[in-house]
Amino acid sequence: MKEKEEKIQLLMECLAEETAKGIPIVVEGKRDVEALRTMGISGRIIPAKTGRKTFMEVLRELEECETHEVILLLDFDRKGREWTRRLERHLEGSGIKPNLYFWNGLLELVWTDVKDVEGLPAYLKNLRAKLGKT
Repeated sequence: MKEKEEKIQLLMECLAEETAKGIPIVVEGKRDVEALRTMGISGRIIPAKTGRKTFMEVLRELEECETHEVILLLDFDRKGREWTRRLERHLEGSGIKPNLYFWNGLLELVWTDVKDVEGLPAYLKNLRAKLGKT
């Protein structure tokens, strides 16, 4: 349990570093944005499924970022996995590198316990409580 908490914390620290370099993150909704903000992520976070955006509108927004890389951090459920794979293919076709490092790392650590990004802060808080951390 301690090792899991440390790995999640390390992933979040690395994610904060990457976004500080200007690499945007794509999440599903506003609550995912809020969750990442509470975990210390301050860079650009783009919610993909808010305001009735179509898939093509999300792609256009990412292309307009004029970035060479985008971090995909959608939910860990079936729909989130589908959106992640679909975005990955289309971004590659647009010459933008889809970064799945954080998504894969978190998925491996929490897939049985957390289904979405918005659940990460509560999960981490509960994990720390079990370990006697505050």
